[in-house]
Amino acid sequence: MHATAFLKQSSPEVSPVVVLHGDDRYLKQSVRDRVVAATLEADDPQMALSRFVGKETDWKSVHDELKTVSMFSDRRVALVEEADDLVSAARVAIEKYVDAPSKRSVLILDVKTWRKNTKLAKKIDKAGLEIECAALTGAKLTGWLVEQAKSQYGKQLSRDAAGLMVELAGTSLGLLDQELSKLASFTGEETKIGIDEVRRLVGGWKAETTWVMIDAVREGDAGTALKQLSKLLEAGEAAPKILGGINYVFRKLAKATERSRQGVPLRAALKDAGVFHRDIEAAERYLRRIGRPRAERMLSELIQTDSNLKGASRLPERLLLEQLILNLAGRLPVGSP
Repeated sequence: MHATAFLKQSSPEVSPVVVLHGDDRYLKQSVRDRVVAATLEADDPQMALSRFVGKETDWKSVHDELKTVSMFSDRRVALVEEADDLVSAARVAIEKYVDAPSKRSVLILDVKTWRKNTKLAKKIDKAGLEIECAALTGAKLTGWLVEQAKSQYGKQLSRDAAGLMVELAGTSLGLLDQELSKLASFTGEETKIGIDEVRRLVGGWKAETTWVMIDAVREGDAGTALKQLSKLLEAGEAAPKILGGINYVFRKLAKATERSRQGVPLRAALKDAGVFHRDIEAAERYLRRIGRPRAERMLSELIQTDSNLKGASRLPERLLLEQLILNLAGRLPVGSP
């Protein structure tokens, strides 16, 4: 079971032995909290939760804790963090414990890797609870953001806004949840969170300036685009990061151009390429304005600029980006360097 499925349960059933594996710390912490809360209910975790570090403890110490009867709580939880070393050293003993666990205690093993073909894993599969805490990507990640916004903050986050959040803030669920919290506070009683709110709040003024620059390129306003580029560079924004923002938008347009060349209607090609719904009309207008020959060179220009910024050219970074912006805006002859 993936952690997101476990966390959706209103009243999760907790087995005597729980294994958490994967590399997402936010998911692991969230699952731990739910397991502890479901096990101890109203009891004080400080009195009924014992923590161990796998490489610093042995199985006997953990086992003794699981079997100890507390005068302060009817239930106990023993959490072993970084438990990989302990699992390797005491695999047989843990297998025996899974066969006859304490009825009043829950053992949580927090490991980095978990091989599902081992005898222990098969026993856990039958008598315990194995929860995958791997990072989310793609549609699963944006879907989680939409669901998290609704369930935790009572907000309707659009899919486009969720995708933009990932682009601006990265894939860390913990960081994304912090950004959702800020967006929820920022929007107040407004129930919807869209692209504009994400642009304004998540990326800060540099991201907002990048979007103004990109919009100007799309509209053919090279002067405004170059002015915004200058603001970013003078503020210390790295050229590769600026190019990343340009790539995020124009690689989709390049993909749509290729799909259109293959016979897909342009509007459908833009949608298939992942262009935000609200931007499809502007994107279609842009591609028709610059013409197919220039649009078909778009991807190669983006790739060449990336290579040049990485050392293939001796030209200053500012000049390389200015040339790209003028090309994308349709203000230089097709094929200009």
